[in-house]
Amino acid sequence: MAKNNDTKKVVLTGGHAGSTAYVVIEEIRKQNKNWDLYWIGSKSSIEGAKVPPISSIYFPKYGIKTYGIIAGRLQRKFTLHTVPSLLKIPIGFIHAIYLLAKIKPDVVLSFGGFSAFPVVVVAGIFGIPVIIHEQTSVVGRANKYSATFSKRIAISRDTSARFFPKEKTLLTGNPTPYDIKSNLKNLPKIPAIFITGGQSGSVVINDAVESALPKLLKDFRVVHLTGIRQEDKFRHIWEKLDSKLKERYKVYGQVDFKKYSEIFNSSTLLISRAGANTVSKILVSKKPSILIPLPISYLNEQEKNAIYAKNFGLARVLLQDDLTPESLLDEVFYLIENWNEILDNVSKKETPDVHAAEKLVSLIEEELK
Repeated sequence: MAKNNDTKKVVLTGGHAGSTAYVVIEEIRKQNKNWDLYWIGSKSSIEGAKVPPISSIYFPKYGIKTYGIIAGRLQRKFTLHTVPSLLKIPIGFIHAIYLLAKIKPDVVLSFGGFSAFPVVVVAGIFGIPVIIHEQTSVVGRANKYSATFSKRIAISRDTSARFFPKEKTLLTGNPTPYDIKSNLKNLPKIPAIFITGGQSGSVVINDAVESALPKLLKDFRVVHLTGIRQEDKFRHIWEKLDSKLKERYKVYGQVDFKKYSEIFNSSTLLISRAGANTVSKILVSKKPSILIPLPISYLNEQEKNAIYAKNFGLARVLLQDDLTPESLLDEVFYLIENWNEILDNVSKKETPDVHAAEKLVSLIEEELK
């Protein structure tokens, strides 16, 4: 599938890794590479629901040619969506053949996820060089089975190395937005809490926050990324607050990458799931956080991500089974009371994520030579 012009075609693909891909895209553009960029990702961020992933909304605005792939996956439990999802698995491979034949890429960079898997397999069969990037502290299911079809495997944590062939694997770290700033500063008079369950939201976290909100707003400003499905509910809650508390509470359903970084940087502490990209932002910014791992993640990856951040010295890990409004408030006040000690302990620590995007762009460049 080689072309006879100087412009190279690079396909980036992934399930829920749009923010990671965006960081790599920024680095490619920063280096003024003569590459055409394409994104192949999920059609929906939630199985069986028409909730567009953030990549499909914002990548076209950034000039990235974006395609949603029809792809299925193996589900952890039987639901109404299990059979339709299984039937979409072979369709995903056919769709990947169509998209790659249309694009004719010179290299594919995959960030994992069920949407990326058929793209990687078809690219490998077609002889297109494939680089996969593992963001977690272990291994994602799609990346585990993609390794056979890849030429290079970039990992974010050395704990992932045991899951991949040694000769293909190297440690790069996890690309983190350049606009994520250091959190090493004095505790403000009214600290700001950023609460997020990811761009899709978390009903479990939102439920605990709803009950804890009156007490939180007495002492803190709160920015709440609810996810699109519960945005209206929390906007109604905001409308019922008195004027003083309204000023302290902001609700968003979904935000673009730059707005996310703006909210993240302006916050004092974070309450979140423990996705790999969130943990990377915490490490780079040195932001004290409360992490509530998704309990059904593959190989319990989110809990391991959270433990990594805890061992670094920045995170309190609150398991979902232990999550209540009271336990959430207890963890918030623990971080505030121990603020100076936490930041003093991590002030000189470094994370491999700082230069990860540069390393991934170098890997792409090597495959294009």
